[in-house]
Amino acid sequence: MHGELRHLVLHSRLAQKVGIPEKNIMLAEDGDVIEFTATGAGITDRVEAGKVFVDGKGVGDVGQMVLKDRTHLSQDGLVLAVVALNEKTGEIVYGPDIVTRGLVFEEESPHLIEGARNVVMDTLNNINTEARGEQLEVKEEIRRGLRRFFNKALERRPVILPVIIEI
Repeated sequence: MHGELRHLVLHSRLAQKVGIPEKNIMLAEDGDVIEFTATGAGITDRVEAGKVFVDGKGVGDVGQMVLKDRTHLSQDGLVLAVVALNEKTGEIVYGPDIVTRGLVFEEESPHLIEGARNVVMDTLNNINTEARGEQLEVKEEIRRGLRRFFNKALERRPVILPVIIEI
């Protein structure tokens, strides 16, 4: 028997033991709508019931994907790879900078940050300068390279956000 229903049956038996007639006992679960009339009561409808997530000013507007992303972030952390490219030539103007949150303490793992930086540099060097104008493709290549790197180095899969600034 399902746990919640089992408890309801036990509550019903307790009510009978203290003298409430069985005809006056109703088994209702969370979400059941009970309608009372002059002649009796009964379950007439069902409404959504359960936990409602409150997030800032929003009530109940946190979707399943948002919760999944938050769980992923909390377990595996975040890596930002920031690089600035010359919008005309595709050459690297700045970076890449690697910023992590919830992954490693950067001051204690400079070799890891430098390794990630090298992955981004190698990825960019393997893409010709003309093709660097396709930001979505460049970001995906950086994401793939860093995903492999952190999976091999730490056996973790952080959320990886490449940020490309065209100057």
